[in-house]
Amino acid sequence: MTTPLKIAIIGTGAMGSIYAARLSNAGHSVCAIDVWADHVDAINLDGLTIDGPEGRSKAANIRATHELPPDEPFDLYVIATKSFAVRKSAEAIAKTLTPDAMVLTIQNGLGAGDDVAAFIPKSQIILGVAEGFGASMIGHAHAAHTSMKQIRLGLMQGVNDHRLSRVADAWRDGGFHIEIYNDIAQLIWEKLLCNVTLSSPCTAFGWNVAELRAHAAEWNIALSCMKEAYAIGTQLGINFSFDDPIRYVTEFAERVGTAKPSMLQDHEAQRASEIGTINGAILKLGNKLNMTTPYNETICAVIRAREAQFD
Repeated sequence: MTTPLKIAIIGTGAMGSIYAARLSNAGHSVCAIDVWADHVDAINLDGLTIDGPEGRSKAANIRATHELPPDEPFDLYVIATKSFAVRKSAEAIAKTLTPDAMVLTIQNGLGAGDDVAAFIPKSQIILGVAEGFGASMIGHAHAAHTSMKQIRLGLMQGVNDHRLSRVADAWRDGGFHIEIYNDIAQLIWEKLLCNVTLSSPCTAFGWNVAELRAHAAEWNIALSCMKEAYAIGTQLGINFSFDDPIRYVTEFAERVGTAKPSMLQDHEAQRASEIGTINGAILKLGNKLNMTTPYNETICAVIRAREAQFD
């Protein structure tokens, strides 16, 4: 095992809970921060339970709080909130950040790195892309995931920083498959194509990924959203690692199977989603580049109309 790190996980929904539990069980000191009061209380009372492809595990040594401790520095801060809460999290982190600490942000969509960089030096920011977890919350202090393909990491600024290697080793201690990349923009965009294809279409039609794939007309709508995103990424000079985006997102959909995208889970719980940083980001970029995005415009309108009805 590497030298134990002191880690703050900000946002312990499904993915944040998985991170916290596995890192804690690997011997790192983990503080879980979340606004969900019952969840925090349950973690402090009886630990954090994770149902994963390897079976059930429990992390009993996690300290949970409602806010980031204001006078306590950490070696690593992991922002695992929804994209719309990233700026607030980064602002809180900046108050205790030391020169050797790193901030890792793992979100769906575009823009998280820039939100963090509004408060944190770019040289201390790691951008992460989590792929193929199929995660969901079962209840207070209880999360589940159907698989765990990999997490890809890259520095927002610079390369070959020993601090990035230290962070990667800590995550490997937790059993995560970690890969380090220099072109993190490529990875973010490749994950974005999958999110654009699956998140809002599954939410609009109320289906899991396998169900969406099984309906030809609706799957074509999803692919059309993706094609608009791919065209914009290509225009921006993103160096995609594939030439066939339809095959890429289809194979991804086949791997996650019956998983429910987090956007669909949010709507089922009557919560606002990350539509603005996923399909909404394509809509904004299309307007900026004078490229039409009718499928993403329509799907955004549907999702936002539904969210306007939430209490």
